[in-house]
Amino acid sequence: MTNEVHDAREALGQQLREIRRRAGLTGRQLAALAGWHESKVSKLEYGRLRPSDADVRAYCTFAGADDQLPDLLASLYHIDAAYLEMRRLLGAGTGRAQDELVKLAARTTHTRIFQNVLIPGILQTAEYIRAILERSIARHAIPNDIDAGIAKRMERQQFLHRGDHHFAILIAEQALRTTVGGDDVMTGQLDRLLSVIRLPRVRLGIVPAEAEIPMQTTNFVMYDNRMVLVETITAELTITRPREIAQYGRVFGALAELAVVGDAARGLISRVLEQRRSRSVDEW
Repeated sequence: MTNEVHDAREALGQQLREIRRRAGLTGRQLAALAGWHESKVSKLEYGRLRPSDADVRAYCTFAGADDQLPDLLASLYHIDAAYLEMRRLLGAGTGRAQDELVKLAARTTHTRIFQNVLIPGILQTAEYIRAILERSIARHAIPNDIDAGIAKRMERQQFLHRGDHHFAILIAEQALRTTVGGDDVMTGQLDRLLSVIRLPRVRLGIVPAEAEIPMQTTNFVMYDNRMVLVETITAELTITRPREIAQYGRVFGALAELAVVGDAARGLISRVLEQRRSRSVDEW
């Protein structure tokens, strides 16, 4: 069991222990009510034993905490999948990882994306994707199937144009300025953003660099109201607890209020694009 899974199990155990204590139950009393051996309560609450559905339901029933059952079950169902080590995720190459994202996008009607450093994958040009995946392959020492990875990421972009799919995408101004693949690649990528703004299924906003953001945050993607994916340096975190998903929704809403859209967004992208073009001419 990885450290991340162990930590997630301990966190769930702490929640169960808090529920029991708030109800004024000792571990012995709960075990008697549930028909368990006394030691089971301790094992569950300190992460030494993975709880079953029935175990979680018993805590909520005997502690009078049925309102917490949905969140607890969501944590339980994903306790062994909440953290995916990035190398394991990409172990079969970039193509397979991108294929999983294509399937996830196909099942989603309303996608909300926030990116603070890079252009979101679903808006990337092929050249930008290549530069990103080259870095990923080198960093994680994974099989080099870059052409398959590019093809799958481009395939995901089909949902921008067909089906019942809608996208609310927020990009921090820094992402427009972060260099990926050089000025020529960035020029093409910024041109792509200007065309994306006109798509009827996409609402694209840019969060200006001087905006007073509500909190420090990393990039995240919300798939309807059922899942949030957060990519860290070493792992991909899957959020499925309703209460946490709602928190991400509130943060996204706060960021959206700060973002510029429409003509203002086009103007901001165009200014950065002209700076890139001018620099390319100067270098030539």
